Amino acid sequence: MKNLPLLLLATAGILLLAAGCFSTPDSRMRFGVPFTKDTIQSRYERSVDEIFTAAKAVLQFNGTLYGENTIQKSLEAKIDTRTVWVAVDEVEPGISRVRVQTRRKGGLADIELSSEIDKQIALKLTQ
Repeated sequence: MKNLPLLLLATAGILLLAAGCFSTPDSRMRFGVPFTKDTIQSRYERSVDEIFTAAKAVLQFNGTLYGENTIQKSLEAKIDTRTVWVAVDEVEPGISRVRVQTRRKGGLADIELSSEIDKQIALKLTQ
C-alpha cells in the first residue's frame, strides 16, 4: 500500500515520456509518439515540379489525396488507415529532395510504408 503512490507516479511519468508531438514535413505539429524513425529521404537530379507530379500520382494510386500545398510543395494522403506526408524541396541547383513520412492511427510510425511510397516515386520518375 505504501508503494502505490510511487507506482502511480512512475506510471504517469512513463506515459508522459511515451506520448508527445511530432512535426510533419510541412512544419505542422501533430499528436503522436516522438523519437521514432518515420521519414525516408531521397535526392534526385530532377526538378521539384517533376518529382511533385510523380509523388501526387503515386499517392492518388495508393490511396486518397486530401491535402496539396503547391507553395511549399507538400502533399497529404490517406492510405488504408495511415496518413502519409510527402514534401519536395530543392537542396542544390538541379538536385531535389523528397521526404516521405507515414504515421498510423494513434501516431505510431510506419517506416515500411514510407519506404514503399518512396520506392514507387522513384520508379514513377523513371517512366
